[in-house]
Amino acid sequence: MQTLIGQIDRIIYQNNGFFIAALKGGDKISAHYYESDVDNLKDAAVTLKGSWEEHRQYGRTFKAHTIIINQNELFFFLNRVVKGFTKKLTAELIEKYGTEGLIEILDNDIERLKTLKGMSEKRLLKLSTGWKQFRSMRALGEFLAPFGVTPALLRLIAEAMKEIKNPIEAIKNNPYGLMRINGIGFKKADEIALNMGLKTDDERRIGAAMEYTLSEYCDAEGNSCIDKSTLFAKLDLLVELGDHRAYEEALDDRLREGSITLLPSSKLSPRRIYEAETLLIEEFKRRGKNTHDVLSEDLDPFLSAHELKLGEQQREALELINRGCGLILLVGYAGTGKSTTAKALLDLLSSRHEPSLIMTCALSGIASQRIRERSGYQSSTIQSLLVRFESHDVMPYKVVLIDEASMINSLLFARLMAKIDRDAIVIVVGDDAQLPPIGAGSPLSDAIALNLAPTVMLTQIYRQSPDQAIALIANDVRRGIIPDYQHEYEDFTFLNIDLPNRYALKNSLSSTEFDDVIKTLSHNTLAAIADVTLRYLPESREKLEAKQIREYLSAFQVISPMKGNTLGVDNLNLILQEYFNPNPKKKIKTFKGEFRLMDKVVHTKNDNLPSTTPEEFKEGSEATERRIFNGMCGLIFRLDEEEELCYVYYPNEELIVHYKYDQISDYLNLSYALSVHKVQGMEYERVVMVMSFSHHIMLNTKLLYTALTRAKKHCIVVGESGAFESACRRLEHTKRFTVMQELSN
Repeated sequence: MQTLIGQIDRIIYQNNGFFIAALKGGDKISAHYYESDVDNLKDAAVTLKGSWEEHRQYGRTFKAHTIIINQNELFFFLNRVVKGFTKKLTAELIEKYGTEGLIEILDNDIERLKTLKGMSEKRLLKLSTGWKQFRSMRALGEFLAPFGVTPALLRLIAEAMKEIKNPIEAIKNNPYGLMRINGIGFKKADEIALNMGLKTDDERRIGAAMEYTLSEYCDAEGNSCIDKSTLFAKLDLLVELGDHRAYEEALDDRLREGSITLLPSSKLSPRRIYEAETLLIEEFKRRGKNTHDVLSEDLDPFLSAHELKLGEQQREALELINRGCGLILLVGYAGTGKSTTAKALLDLLSSRHEPSLIMTCALSGIASQRIRERSGYQSSTIQSLLVRFESHDVMPYKVVLIDEASMINSLLFARLMAKIDRDAIVIVVGDDAQLPPIGAGSPLSDAIALNLAPTVMLTQIYRQSPDQAIALIANDVRRGIIPDYQHEYEDFTFLNIDLPNRYALKNSLSSTEFDDVIKTLSHNTLAAIADVTLRYLPESREKLEAKQIREYLSAFQVISPMKGNTLGVDNLNLILQEYFNPNPKKKIKTFKGEFRLMDKVVHTKNDNLPSTTPEEFKEGSEATERRIFNGMCGLIFRLDEEEELCYVYYPNEELIVHYKYDQISDYLNLSYALSVHKVQGMEYERVVMVMSFSHHIMLNTKLLYTALTRAKKHCIVVGESGAFESACRRLEHTKRFTVMQELSN
C-alpha cells in the first residue's frame, strides 16, 4: 500500500460520501469520507493510503483506502475525545483564542467562556469536567500517532483508558492490552505492537494470540473447550510462527496461572467458561430434586377453578412442580402451548407464594414484555435483574421462570443461576429447535441431552383454526419435512420468485450471462418485497403517528439470513428506509450511510452508555451510564445538531440512550431488515422472510424454523421455492464442544 500526502484543491465529483478530487499538485484522488460534508474537505491537508489506478473517465487516480485529515491537533482532541465540545464550538474557540490561549483558559480560567453566546452554566460544567477528565490523554495521541493509529481509534483508546493513571506506560509494557478494548481485536493490537518494534516471537504476542484464539473459538464459534492440536493449528494461521515450543510454553504458563483449565479428556477450556458450566451442572442436578412440599393433594380443583383443559404433556409439568420438584425444563416447539403451561405453573405456585415473590425473565426486552403480558406476572430482562441485584448475594424471589432459554449462553446462564435463591423454584422454558445461543455453550440443549434435570417435552400442536399453519409448517421444517407451503393460509404466504430451469441455465450460459440472470432474479425479489411493504406500510404509519412506538417497531419486520449481497440485510435496510422514512426533517451521514430522524435502529454492542428513563428525560435530568445490550431495537426520535447528540428510545427497556454523532456508526444499524440471528427471541405481527439460493450457505432447518416462528399474525416468505425446500432438507444438528458434555460423559 502506498502513501500520498497533499492538499485538496477542488472536489470534482461526489455521491453519498464517495468523491473524486484534485490535489494542489495536480494529482487526482478518489476516496470515501463520512465525517462531514465532502465539500468541507476543500483546502484540507490529507494523508492518503492506497494505490494508483487508471480511471476510465479521470485518468491516473490515487484510489485511497484510508484518508486522514491533518487537522489542528487540539481541534481533533477536543471534538473527538473530550465530552461536550462540538465541531462548531471547537472551531469558534480556537479561532477566537488560538491553540495555546484556549489551553490556558481551559486549564485556569474556564469561567471566561461564560461570555460566549448560548453558554449555560450546565454546558460550562460539562466542558470543564470533560477537559479535566481527558487532558492527560493529549500525550497519548502524540505517542500513538506514529504507529498507524487513526483519529477514530485514538478516541476509542482514550475513552477506554481514561481511568488508567499512565496509559502510555501501560501500552509500552504490553500493547496487547489494547485488544481488551471493545472494537480492537488481536489483529489491530498486533499491528500497533509490531510497529512499536516487538518481535514476532515475543512471549506477550504469543500469549495474546492464544487468548484471542480461545476467545474466538469459544465466544464466536460457540464452543467452551478445544483440542490442543486445534488450538495450535489456529495459532499457526494467526501468528505464522509454526513453532509449537513457543505455544507449549505459553500454554504451560496459562495452566499454571489458572486462566486455562485442562479437562480430564485433555481438552482445554477458558477458566471462566469452565467454572460457569461446572456451576450449571451442579445447579441443574441439585435443584431438580423433589425438595419442596407438595402443593396440592389433587390438581383437578385447581384446573377447574382456572378453567384449564391441559393435554397430557402439559399436565405432566404441573404434576412435577406440584410434587415439590425444584427445577424443571419445559421444552416446547412452536404452537405446543408453552405459554399456557408456563402461566398454569405460575398460577399453581402462586397458591403458596405471593406474586411479588414470583419473577419471570428473558434475554431480550421484547421477550420479557411478552411473558409479562401472557402470564400476568412481573418480568424483567436477565441483564436488568443482574444489574439490579449486583450488590446482593441472591435475588429475593421464591419462583423464577426463565423464558427463551435456548438463547442463553453458559456464562450468562451461570450468572443468573448463581443469583437465584438456593431454595427458589426454577422453571426453564425454551425451544431447542431454534438457533443456538450467541456465545459459548448451549446450556439448555446440553441439560436436555444429558438428562440433568426433570424435562417435559411439549410436542402436541394446538391450532386456533384450520387456516392457521405457521406452527405446522415450522414443525415440519424442524423435522426436515418439506411442508405444504404453497397453499394460501390465513397466517402464512409463500410468494414464488423462481428461476425456472436454474441448473440447465447455469450449464448453458456463460458465467457473466448467468450472473446477469441472477441479478434480474434478485431485483424481482426486491420488487416483491417492496409490494408487500407498501401493502402493510399504512398499518405501521398509523402506529407511529399514534406514538405507539413499541407496536410500531414490532408491526412489520423483514428478515434475511445474511448481511451482504443484494438480498442481504444491509442493502434491504437502504431500500426499506426509503419506504418507511423517505423525507426526514433531520439526518446525519456516517460511513454506514444516513441515519434519519424517526428511523428504526438496532444497538449492536454491549457497552455502558449515557441514558435516561423517559421520565428523567422529560425532567431534563443528567444522563447516567447504563449497560446497553446488543440487539435492543429502538427509534431515533431526536437529533440535536447543536450538541451533536442522537437520542434513541428503546420502548421494551423503557430507556432513552444518548449517542454522540461520532458514536452512531459504532453502535447503531438500521433495523427495517434484520438477520435471523438478531431476531431470535423477538416476535412481530408480520414477518417477511427472504429466501434465496444466494444465502445457501446459511440455509438450514434451525435457521428457517427460527425465522418462521418470529411471526405472530402473518409470515410471508418471498423468494425461490428450491431454496426453501433445500433449507428444509438440511437438518441442522448444532454440534458444539462443551465442558458440560465433557464432564457428564
